[in-house]
Amino acid sequence: MATVPRTASVILIISVTPLEEDQTMNEHDQLRQILGIKFFVGSEQEAIDEICRNGGLVVVPAAPGLNSLPHDQQYRDALLGADFAITDSALMVLLWNLIQGDHIPKLSGLKYLRALIERGEFRGKGASFWVMPTPVSASRNMAWLKGKGIDVSDEDVYLAPMYGETIEDIALLHRLEQQRPSHVILAVGGGTQERVGLYLKQNLSYRPAIHCIGAAIAFLSGDQVWIPVWVDRLSLGWLWRCFSNPKLYVPRYWEARHLAPLMLRYRDRLPIANS
Repeated sequence: MATVPRTASVILIISVTPLEEDQTMNEHDQLRQILGIKFFVGSEQEAIDEICRNGGLVVVPAAPGLNSLPHDQQYRDALLGADFAITDSALMVLLWNLIQGDHIPKLSGLKYLRALIERGEFRGKGASFWVMPTPVSASRNMAWLKGKGIDVSDEDVYLAPMYGETIEDIALLHRLEQQRPSHVILAVGGGTQERVGLYLKQNLSYRPAIHCIGAAIAFLSGDQVWIPVWVDRLSLGWLWRCFSNPKLYVPRYWEARHLAPLMLRYRDRLPIANS
């Protein structure tokens, strides 16, 4: 009698990770909490995609600004109220990676702006609205933008007033509500632009993408010292500025040394506010 061979049954167990879990992990990988502030640590295109998806506020804090977190409540509130910050400070990135054993990249405001103006949806008529610090800056920056094929008219530019301790600008709100641009670019000084950005985020009836790019456009247009791509890539923009105007920038960047003890003490936690 012939023997009938047994058939071995093999059960394959396939583990399927839900798409939502993958997305959550990716989002987590792209964020770091540093000094209590949410920093985006993906690429410049990913950062722009993120803020364009639902609108909101992007800030670009420099080391001197981060130093002020314990004693400048309004600046502190503005950074906390942003949807995220980008890693513009080379010193902060260096300290964080050394302290935490991490490897987050630096993303300068200059690199972010270069990527932003190349986006097709940014180039249409009325797509962007620019808040400029002075008439001279506005003229130079608009000429540069038009040379790059960005359709910017006088209606798309607003000259910022001298803001005080309390930010309130009804005229700017009115202009934005009338024109409703998808992108609002704040090119005024650091420490002020973040507070203006938060004011707009909290008071506009819609959610544009608000980009606090500060002097980045001035580095490209010639309104301030021009910074070559290779200098920015090597994270030496601060040094380039110091050589261009030592009296102005050397004292400013010298103050950045206080960031090291602040980060060693607090790391991912928000510094205690000084009374």
